[in-house]
Amino acid sequence: MAKSTRRAFLTVSAAAAAAPLVAGEPAKAGTAPGRDLQGILREIDPRRIEAIVRKLVSFGTRHTLSSQTDPVRGIGAARDWIFAEMQRYAAASGGRMTVELQSFVQPVSSRIPAPTTITNVIATLRGSVTPERIYVVTGHYDSRVTDVMDAVKDAPGADDDASGVAVVMELARVLATREPEATIVFAAVAAEEQGLYGSDHMAQVYKDRGADIQAMFSNDIVGTGNAHDGTPINPRQVRLFVEGVPTAETAAEATVRKSVGGENDGPSRQLGRFVDDVASNRQTGMDVRVIWRRDRYLRGSDHISFLLRGYPAARFTEPRENFAHEHQDIRVENGVQYGDLIEFCDFAYIARVARVNAAALWSLAQAPGTPRGVVIDTTQLTNETTLRWQLGAEPDLAGYEVVWRETTAPDWQHSRAVGKVDTVTIDLSKDNVFFGVRAVDTDGHRSPVAAPRPSS
Repeated sequence: MAKSTRRAFLTVSAAAAAAPLVAGEPAKAGTAPGRDLQGILREIDPRRIEAIVRKLVSFGTRHTLSSQTDPVRGIGAARDWIFAEMQRYAAASGGRMTVELQSFVQPVSSRIPAPTTITNVIATLRGSVTPERIYVVTGHYDSRVTDVMDAVKDAPGADDDASGVAVVMELARVLATREPEATIVFAAVAAEEQGLYGSDHMAQVYKDRGADIQAMFSNDIVGTGNAHDGTPINPRQVRLFVEGVPTAETAAEATVRKSVGGENDGPSRQLGRFVDDVASNRQTGMDVRVIWRRDRYLRGSDHISFLLRGYPAARFTEPRENFAHEHQDIRVENGVQYGDLIEFCDFAYIARVARVNAAALWSLAQAPGTPRGVVIDTTQLTNETTLRWQLGAEPDLAGYEVVWRETTAPDWQHSRAVGKVDTVTIDLSKDNVFFGVRAVDTDGHRSPVAAPRPSS
């Protein structure tokens, strides 16, 4: 790999002249939020988050099979309240935000004993520059107890997942008054506990439309940094689970990945690197611990529905779970309190998780889209590396950066600005390092990195 004193040259397409370059700069973009994002982070309010969690808990149970018509108890009452609140937020958007009830009938299937109407509440904040580019954030508003089919017992679901819904709703409230360049979708999805049915339907609807979803985040169990089990409290960390090998990878894509060693460079893995870069800072008050797995052992969340359709997606969750407080009947047994009760939530912590999400979503929406069609030329044996990609169409696109790292390094180590071009040749061997390309706009916002595929 090039040392800091090594001279390197590049050549570019006809869009720009060749020019010598000094060795690459550190690859990480500046992590300090801009003024607009700092204002967003300040507006996120732990008291409003607490009010949302308490209201959701007040419905008694939000089980997918509970009443859809009772005005005060059950999933229908929760659905109607979330919809009304989202509409209230949208009223402040100047027409940019719309809210819908996305309903469908789930046939008899695993954990669904009879055909059941399932409804997602979706608020869409349309982008002002590239509205076709979409970023999605979800929490699931259904809940459960020990028996996943028990729709009668109280299932407060404070942490799992009123906390995640509170993050989504508070983000919708704060961002409704802003004008992101790309579209941001805020969704409270249902039937997660019964088999991810709500998010599965939502992701398929987007897929059928050919939607350009460039990132999706599930917030599931983000209620506290205190496991309430005697272990050290960790109130400044949130885990982000990101897969390496894409869930939707084809056999042909797997063959290519194996040949080049691309296990750590899938789109979701790049998304995790991006989030850590823009959201682990003093303004969010959090450290994002990126976990290189699709999800926890034996568990899964709504991001999987999007991964199955080939969309980059990741799952936020608290640093250490207490399983006595998840999927449990409310009871005291041998002096241990079981049940997903509100007293185990930390609303200041949930607000910090919301700030992490806000930093990620806003940074994504204001930056150019992830570069497309990035390839590495493999037509001949050479110690140089030629990269090509498609020029983006954003009106404020300033150019591109090539990044690289040692094959044993987890994060990008070096970057080099190459201008507004679609081809570059660098005198570093493609055999020795991993390369990537990211877009930069005129305000310095950087996109997630796209890793190249071999091309003839």
